[in-house]
Amino acid sequence: MTRQTNARSVLMAEAVSRVLVLDGAMGTLIQSLKLTEEDFRGERFKDWPSDLKGNNDLLNLTQPEHLKSFHLAYLHAGADIVESNTFSSTSIAQADYGMEELAYELNREGARIAREACDEVTAETPDRPRFVAGAIGPTNRSASISPDVNNPGFRNITFDDLVAAYGEAVRGLIDGGADLILFETIFDTLNAKAGMVAAEEAFAEKGVRLPLMISGTITDLSGRTLSGQTPTAFWYSLRHAHPMTFGLNCALGAKEMRAHIDELSRVADTLVCAYPNAGLPNEFGEYDESPEAMATQLGEFARAGLVNIVGGCCGTTPDHIRAIASAVEGAAPRAVPKAEHKLRLSGLEPFEVAS
Repeated sequence: MTRQTNARSVLMAEAVSRVLVLDGAMGTLIQSLKLTEEDFRGERFKDWPSDLKGNNDLLNLTQPEHLKSFHLAYLHAGADIVESNTFSSTSIAQADYGMEELAYELNREGARIAREACDEVTAETPDRPRFVAGAIGPTNRSASISPDVNNPGFRNITFDDLVAAYGEAVRGLIDGGADLILFETIFDTLNAKAGMVAAEEAFAEKGVRLPLMISGTITDLSGRTLSGQTPTAFWYSLRHAHPMTFGLNCALGAKEMRAHIDELSRVADTLVCAYPNAGLPNEFGEYDESPEAMATQLGEFARAGLVNIVGGCCGTTPDHIRAIASAVEGAAPRAVPKAEHKLRLSGLEPFEVAS
């Protein structure tokens, strides 16, 4: 556990001197393979009773060589941190395929594949360590929002259910060799709070504490998460978890995300991470922003002192990450502000009580 135990100190030492680079979209690269139902099933799941095409996380078990090649591509493009292919590897999300029992294994193998790729590239350049972020998506359930417009009090998931599912994922990621735990694309803060409880329980059980990365998503131009919070209120709600990084990903392109990252940069006394989509989706649900255009915008984030870590979400490729890494090279990382001691509360809006 030595490497995992030291992950925070090593990563923070790197973050002091430069803007770090996160990888790009795994799903975009998987889609480029045009895999068949048989490819997803492999030999092990050839007789599975339901369709499996589209279960990208299952490829950790049936097509691991492809996933490792994608991790290597992002690392060679300049990524310092790669995310495991485990966005939907909770029992809740895997229930869509009847694969709830595979959740732990999917997380363990997803982290292991990314670990192998990072170790290979780090061996080539020992003075520049690479890190695995064990990725956990928000699930397809909400603890705060009713799925029934006629019954606003109804929930199709409980807080305890979320804690159990997230805990299983975190344990798998730890056992697979993750250096950090990344809760990403958070649209519901209550879901994220369940994740924080689950992580604390898993850390106590495993006897290791990994740094937390928390990344929310602003779902539209309202400037709020789906559960209604502004970026600052979102930060106040989760600051108690003492994450190593806090920020935003997905939903928006860099242009639309900038104001929200600016807001977080001013209030978050931790590293700020931004990894937007390659622009907004077109009418076919595809992302058209070029590597050069996206790199120009994220380079400006860095030069303006807004970020410590940048990368890409939907629609981004190794070419995008290569361009982004080049654009932020030499930029001074954001200086983490020292928070003034005062009472800070949040509902949908932030509230501060002056000392």
